[in-house]
Amino acid sequence: VTLVETVLGTIGLAWSSKGLTRLQLPEPSARATLARLTREHGDAIEPVDCDATSDLPAFVSAVAALLVRYTRGEKVDFSDVPVDLAKADPFRAAIYNAARGLGYGETTTYGGLAEAAGHLGMARETGVALGRNPVAIIVPCHRIVAAGGKLGGFSAPGGALTKQKLL
Repeated sequence: VTLVETVLGTIGLAWSSKGLTRLQLPEPSARATLARLTREHGDAIEPVDCDATSDLPAFVSAVAALLVRYTRGEKVDFSDVPVDLAKADPFRAAIYNAARGLGYGETTTYGGLAEAAGHLGMARETGVALGRNPVAIIVPCHRIVAAGGKLGGFSAPGGALTKQKLL
């Protein structure tokens, strides 16, 4: 795992040989972000200093740089970032892949995303799946809004305020 310092706070990253497995949005402190990330991946994981890019796989260094730019408000495309969704069931994988198809600044509703993923009428289940999104920002769950254009919920630290900042 590694920690990335951004203007929103410290973001945690974990990966496999296939791609990013987890993106932990900022907790109140870097230590809390790391603690949540290691709870998900086991206490044996040692953090890698993000500044020591030679110790990171090239794609992880690239993701870290993109996240720093994105949180500064720059237009960033995460569509080429490899993700490892091996732990996601087929429904969640379909939802996550459909969400990755959204362009920068584009939004859709939970029902619209469910339909785009081939699961018409499953808006509520789509919301649950997005609440379990292991790679937020890369799978842009923050771009999914409630019917009528309302912001909707967001289960990450900071809730709807974090969602608003990411939008």
